[in-house]
Amino acid sequence: MSTLRIGCGAGYSGDRIEPAVDLAERGELDFLVFECLAERTIALAQQARLADPGAGFDPMLERRMRAVLPVTARSGTRIVTNMGAANPRAAAARVVSIAGELGLFGLKVAAVTGDDVLDRLGDDLALDATAGHVSDLKGRMVSANAYIGAGPLVQALDRGADVVICGRAADPALFLAPLIHRFGWEMDDWTRLGRGTLVGHLLECAGQVTGGYFADPGVKDVPDLANLGFPLAEVSSDGTAVITKLPGTGGLVSRATCTEQLLYEIHDPASYLQPDVIADFSGVTLDEIGPDRVLVGGAAGRAATGRLKVSIGYRDGWIGEGQISYAGPGALARGRLALDVVRTRLEALGPCLRETRGELIGHDAILPAGRTGVSEPREVRLRFAARCASRADAERVGQEVESLYLCGPAGGGGATQTLREVIAVASTLMAADGVVPRVELLEVR
Repeated sequence: MSTLRIGCGAGYSGDRIEPAVDLAERGELDFLVFECLAERTIALAQQARLADPGAGFDPMLERRMRAVLPVTARSGTRIVTNMGAANPRAAAARVVSIAGELGLFGLKVAAVTGDDVLDRLGDDLALDATAGHVSDLKGRMVSANAYIGAGPLVQALDRGADVVICGRAADPALFLAPLIHRFGWEMDDWTRLGRGTLVGHLLECAGQVTGGYFADPGVKDVPDLANLGFPLAEVSSDGTAVITKLPGTGGLVSRATCTEQLLYEIHDPASYLQPDVIADFSGVTLDEIGPDRVLVGGAAGRAATGRLKVSIGYRDGWIGEGQISYAGPGALARGRLALDVVRTRLEALGPCLRETRGELIGHDAILPAGRTGVSEPREVRLRFAARCASRADAERVGQEVESLYLCGPAGGGGATQTLREVIAVASTLMAADGVVPRVELLEVR
């Protein structure tokens, strides 16, 4: 039975680069996948593209490609990534330029587009988790991107692409596409598509399955977390796989790490809705067959729904925030007084403040105040934030906190202000046949 080796070089936009380079150099990989998009990430990328038509792709694209392309081009490892974000064409063109500078002539780079459906959304489409419709967001929408499936990525690979760059695709589809391409799976082989989706789901968050976001000293110990290795899978043609990592790297791969990742962002394990398949993870088995080696199997699948999730980014006001610290005897009382002052001062803005949050970090920012057996903190940091209708009102929030320097309780220091526009995210569903992906192949000459 043939085996494919596929690794994950990133689980989010700002992920570390060194583990990906290690995978490229020592992993003997067939494919290296960089999964770098989140719901809000692509909305922000669309915002960047509006300001600059040549922007809108992942800000770490160039660093990652310069680090791994010389290695993958030599080894024959192919790259699949969603670092195209809001502008896959510009991202592909940049990779071609980088590859040319590196002398990697003949390298083929594919841009997969078509997930941007802003001009195709019907006003009557219902928004998820609200009673509203797309029409309610008219005039405020920044982006609308459909979660495409593996099909166009497979097409790019079938056409010989060494690097495939897409925008918004379903995360597991980035890993499923190489399996379909290599093993020749049919797009209605639901069992294998379900198994391939499981592999993708386990790998997609990179270090999460090798002990990152898992470690809890004394409860779930993870060795050498500072040198966490990223995962790879040895996948058989029937879709079963071994999840592992490179020897000599930090972290661990165990039944427990795989179980946590298996349950990550899964609403119904028996019906994990994907563009290509409804995956069924209810019968998944995880067996430790050696150190840092977990055999996974038992996934199944059935026909997809025929609808695609669409993530909509829209402008939703501004957030102003201010922080200031109090320390020493009476720090808590002084912090509370400072919060009262800020709240009173901002009451004048009335309904312009849509939401507010005031807290004393170190006392009640995460856990509720008034816990028994907890001594009064020797230091607190006041944080006050508000979501406002206008930029000017949001600016006032930080200004009021900073004014506590001379107009508030004794001993305040280290004041900061921040201001940001809110790009909120909503979701809807649209017919899959309304989304038309396209593949454009470029070659380094």
